[in-house]
Amino acid sequence: MDVQLKRGLLDVCVLAAIRNEDSYGYKIIKDMKPYIVLSESTLYTILKRLENAGMLTVRSVEHEGRLRKYYHITEAGINRIEEFRTDWQEILAIYRFVTREDPRNE
Repeated sequence: MDVQLKRGLLDVCVLAAIRNEDSYGYKIIKDMKPYIVLSESTLYTILKRLENAGMLTVRSVEHEGRLRKYYHITEAGINRIEEFRTDWQEILAIYRFVTREDPRNE
């Protein structure tokens, strides 16, 4: 799969994982696991990129004597999910075009 396409898809997946409630790294990985396997290093790279893009904010909370970072989706992050939903319709149309049966083979 194209690296840029995969990167964009993973970004949206992470945003979707925190859309309904703030979350932290381990829980994000756990919530995504039924759909996609993501390593911690990949997740934290994505989270940092999304934070820098203004699509999420981060706050630290003490949990069992350690600081845990919680991620919160911003309006820009919600907008990115909506853009993806619109873009996906175009991607599906392209997929249907590319995979259609070749009439020369009938």
